Amino acid sequence: MVLIGVGGLIFIAAGGFMLASSSGGGLTLPGAVLGIVLFGLLPLLVLGGVGTLLLVRGRAEEADMATVRQQEQLLGMIQAQGQVSLSEVMLRLKLNREELEQMIYQLVNMGIFSGYIDWSKQMLYSAEAGKLDSPICPNCGGERQVVGKGLVKCPYCGASLFIREAGAA
Repeated sequence: MVLIGVGGLIFIAAGGFMLASSSGGGLTLPGAVLGIVLFGLLPLLVLGGVGTLLLVRGRAEEADMATVRQQEQLLGMIQAQGQVSLSEVMLRLKLNREELEQMIYQLVNMGIFSGYIDWSKQMLYSAEAGKLDSPICPNCGGERQVVGKGLVKCPYCGASLFIREAGAA
């Protein structure tokens, strides 16, 4: 914002100086126009462009940081309580269900969360990878296939199991 303002002030000052010199007879009109373009418009475009670019990038970075803060809050809630209702998470983080699911998948893909969701109870559970490397579902006790990193759905209860480590199910 400061760069855009400085560019505007330089443009106004150069324009005023050139027009005053032109009306006093010390400068011709074409010279005044050239002076305004070189010493007013050019700095305005350069400083305004850089200022706008920095403003846009700053806002994008601010949005990214807001997402990171939400992810940290989600992890903190799960780690502090061990289990948390999906509705509580959605209310506290101001997310809808699709946004929450996407955030959980991002955390799993980054390798910083493992656990499971019981869709029937609408609960999100944190679980250590050691508890999930068993072929037994921690939610219903049903046997499931051992697979690699990512998301596994229990064929019996429908729980979504998020696996952090390769080789864990």
